[in-house]
Amino acid sequence: MSLPKTLAEDVAKNLVMVAQLIDEEPEQAYAYSRIALRLASRVAAVREAAGFAAYATQKYSEALAEFRAARRMTGGVDLWPVMADCERGLGRPERAMAMAGEPEVLKLDKAGQVEMRLVAAGARRDMGQIEAAIVTLQGPELASHAIQPWTARLRYAYADALLSAGREEEAREWFGKTVEADKDGATDASDRLAELDGVEFVDAMGEDEPEAAADTEPDTGSDTEPDTGSGGASAESPAEADSRPEPGAADDNR
Repeated sequence: MSLPKTLAEDVAKNLVMVAQLIDEEPEQAYAYSRIALRLASRVAAVREAAGFAAYATQKYSEALAEFRAARRMTGGVDLWPVMADCERGLGRPERAMAMAGEPEVLKLDKAGQVEMRLVAAGARRDMGQIEAAIVTLQGPELASHAIQPWTARLRYAYADALLSAGREEEAREWFGKTVEADKDGATDASDRLAELDGVEFVDAMGEDEPEAAADTEPDTGSDTEPDTGSGGASAESPAEADSRPEPGAADDNR
């Protein structure tokens, strides 16, 4: 669907803010996504961005609805794994497992198939099937020595599952392999490995430093406001995030 030039520019500005804020300020990203959605709800990219913003704030029901809408518009399968993870977030791991066995999975690229495996393993863990989760994560991608974008997260999920199963020595080995693959520090594998090795971290700042810092009044100002565009819409206050831990980021089982 094409938009008038001015409206398209307004929508694009809000989508840029969503992309910039979603990792560090997910609630703000969500606010911008709602503006874009009000301006252009029939654009697939807007529905997808709104879905990811809702997902980042643990609004899983809303995220799933947006992902489904985007998928209907494009006919693609790229969102299948994150849709399944939304089912986990809604407390329906059985549905996530059912989605892992659907024909859509075969249409995913390698990265998408690995992501689906992470989600399926997480669903197994949700259902208390830890050994099944371990088996789900096993495969050529896990055994490969080649480092791919998904390698660190896959190894981390496997190490964490092994540790949950009480297989500490194997878990230590795989946390070590995760560190080797995680050049960007996307996981806390090095900290987990240190814990298993009995390393304790001491605060070098001392006890008096935080008191001095407390005297500094925080800056509560904001230099930016959501761009309402030509439609004159304003952002609603995002609802409080679901208290359930994010199924993927916290345990890396997505």
